[in-house]
Amino acid sequence: MLTSSVSAPASDGQTPSDSSYGTDQCTRSSSRDKPIVQYVLMIDAGSTGSRIHVYKFNNCGASPELESEIFKQTKKVDGKSSGLSAYPDDPDAAAHSLDILLEEAMREVPDKLKSCTPIAVKATAGLRLLGPEKSQRILDAVRKHLEEDYPFPVQSAEEGGVAIMDGSDEGVYAWITTNYLLGNIGAPEQEETAAVFDLGGGSTQIVFEPNYKGLTQGGIPSTLAEGDHKYDLDFGGRHFTLYQHSHLGYGLMSARDAIYKALIDDLSEANKGASAAAWAKATIVNPCFSVGMDKTVKIKLGDGHPLGSVAEFNMTGPVKAAPAQCRSLAERILNKEAECKLAPCSFNGIHQPTIAKTFAKEAVYFLSYFFDRTQPLGMPESFTLREMHELTNTVCSGSESWGIFKSIPGALDELTDRPEHCMDLNFMLALVHTGYEMPIDREVRIAKKIKDNELGWCLGASLPLLSKTSGWTCKVTEIH
Repeated sequence: MLTSSVSAPASDGQTPSDSSYGTDQCTRSSSRDKPIVQYVLMIDAGSTGSRIHVYKFNNCGASPELESEIFKQTKKVDGKSSGLSAYPDDPDAAAHSLDILLEEAMREVPDKLKSCTPIAVKATAGLRLLGPEKSQRILDAVRKHLEEDYPFPVQSAEEGGVAIMDGSDEGVYAWITTNYLLGNIGAPEQEETAAVFDLGGGSTQIVFEPNYKGLTQGGIPSTLAEGDHKYDLDFGGRHFTLYQHSHLGYGLMSARDAIYKALIDDLSEANKGASAAAWAKATIVNPCFSVGMDKTVKIKLGDGHPLGSVAEFNMTGPVKAAPAQCRSLAERILNKEAECKLAPCSFNGIHQPTIAKTFAKEAVYFLSYFFDRTQPLGMPESFTLREMHELTNTVCSGSESWGIFKSIPGALDELTDRPEHCMDLNFMLALVHTGYEMPIDREVRIAKKIKDNELGWCLGASLPLLSKTSGWTCKVTEIH
C-alpha cells in the first residue's frame, strides 16, 4: 500500500512556499479560503483506452488559472483495447490497468499536495456496453483500488466520482471547457458564452445558452421549457440555464452506417422482384462517394434483412458529383418528420430552441470530427456553412477538382483512398443546417485546442473539483 505523511493546506489558505509545487504567477492566493496551487486528476476511461489528465491551477486571481496539463494514456496490448472494458471478467485487473497512469500522477503532484488533490474516473460508452452488473463490478474495484492504495481523495459516489458518464454531462463539460478557456466564464465580467457542437463517433452533442430577450411575440416562449434538455449550471459565481442534448446514433461512424443502410434499402425497393443476389453483387453507384473512387464496404443491415444482417458491397462514386443526392440520404436519417411533442424541434422529434432566434450572433464552436474533416483540407478557424457547402461539393467532385488542395500540406493524403470523405461532409452539413436548422450563412469556428489546451469534456469535469463542496475532503494518511 502506498502511504505518505501529509497535511492539509494551512488554515489561512496558503500552501508552504515550496518551489517544487509553487507558482511564479504570484506569491499569495487571492483568497484565504483557497490554496495558492491546486491539482486535479481526471481519468477518462474510454472504449479504446484510459487517459489521465493532471491539471495544475493557481488561485492568483479571482478565478482559478490553468497553468499546466500533463496527459498520459494506456497503450494497446497486442493491438487490442487497453480500456476498462477490456477486462469484463476481471475487475481487479481492470482497476490495476490504471496504475501506469496513476504513477504519472504520483510523479507530478508534489507530496505535500497529494492528500488534497481530488481524483475522479469518468467512463464512457465502452464500459456501458458490458451491461450494468459487469460494469459496476469494475467501477467498484477501481474505487477500492484508488481509496486503499493511493493518497488522492476520490470524489464521492453521489457526485459521480467513479462512474459511467451521462451523455448530457459530456456535452456540458465540453461547453465548460471551451468557455473557460475563452475567458467567458469564471471571470467577474459577464461575457456572452459560446455554443459547443461536438461530433463523436457514436453520438453528437449540442450545448448552448439560449437568449430569449425580446422574443415574447409570435408564440415564442420567454424562457427555456422544462425537461431533460434543460441544464442548470452554477459556475464561477454565475448561474447558466443551458440547452443540451446528446443525439445517440448520430455520431459520424453511426451516421455512415445509417446512410449506407438507407442506400441499400432504396436499391432493395427499386429492385423488388429481381434476384437480390444479382443486383447486390454488382458494383453499386454511391452518390456519397467522390467521383472516380471505389471501395468494398461492409454494411450492417439488421436482423431479418433479405441480404443478411451484415453484407459486403462493391461501391463506386458517380460519374458526376451528386452531393445533393447524398445530402438527401443524410437528411433522411435525421428523421425530420418525427412527431414533435414539445415544439420547436430539431430532428428525430427532439425539442430544441431555434438557433436563428435564440442564438443568432454568439460564437459557435465545432469540435472533434467537425475539426478533423475540415481543418486538414485548409479550412480556416472561422468559416460559414455556405463555405462548408462549397468545400463539400469540391471534395465530392473527385481528384480532377482537387487541384486547390495541392498547396495545402497533407490535404491530398487526407483525401486519397477515402471516398467516404464526401459522405462525412454531407452528413455534417445536413446535421447542422437541416437538423439543427442553422442558417447557411452562419459563421462557425473549428478548434482542437484553445490557448494550447485540449478541448473536450475532461477539463470541464475537473474544474468543479476545485471546490471541496464537490464531494471530496482532504485525505490524511499516516506512515505504517
